[in-house]
Amino acid sequence: MEAFKSLTGIAAGLPMANLDTDQIMPKQFLRGVDRASGLALGFLHDLRFDGAGAPRPDFVLNREPWRRAEILVTGPNYGCGSSREHAVWGMRQVGLRCVLGSSFGGIFADNCARNGVPAISLPVAEVERLLALAADPARCEMTVDLEGQVIVSADGRTLGFDFDPLRRHMLLKGLDAVGVTMEMADGIRRFEANYFRANPWLAPQGA
Repeated sequence: MEAFKSLTGIAAGLPMANLDTDQIMPKQFLRGVDRASGLALGFLHDLRFDGAGAPRPDFVLNREPWRRAEILVTGPNYGCGSSREHAVWGMRQVGLRCVLGSSFGGIFADNCARNGVPAISLPVAEVERLLALAADPARCEMTVDLEGQVIVSADGRTLGFDFDPLRRHMLLKGLDAVGVTMEMADGIRRFEANYFRANPWLAPQGA
C-alpha cells in the first residue's frame, strides 16, 4: 500500500449528501476483482458522463483546475450503502488521494484506510468553509498533513483534526492489515513458543 504522510494539491468540492457506493462505482463496472479494471471510468460515472458517454461540462471533475484534483471535499454520509471496495479503487485511479467530509459510511472509510486514502471527518462548519474554498479556482489548493494532523487552506487557516491512531499508523507506514500484523511477528512467535512449552500436547508434530 502506498503510504500517505502529507499532500498538497487541488481540492474539488462535491457537496451532495448521502452519495452512496452504488453511485460512486455503478454495478456495471464491478466485473474485475483487481484495482485496474477500468475503474477510473466507473468512478461517479453517471455524474461525470451523459447518456451518450460524453463528459458533462458542468461537473466539477470535468473542469479545470479540478480535473487535476487530488483531494475531495464531500457532503455528509459520503460512501454510504454497499461495501464495494471498487469505489475506493476507482477514486484512486482518477488521482484522488484524500477525502474530507463531516461523515462517511463506516465500511467505506475502512476501505479508504486499507487503500492509502485517509477519509478525514471534520465539523460541518469547517467542511462548508473548505467547500467554499474548493469552489474557487484561485483558492482551491490545500495541504493535508496526516503526520501533523492539520489541514492548511488557502485562506491562511490551519485546522487540526482527530484521526483513528491505528488507521493513521497504517497510512503513514503504508501498511495493510497483514503488514500491521507482521510488525508484531516477533511477539507472536514468542507467545507461540511459550504456549507450546506450557501445553506440549498441543504443539504441532515435529515442532
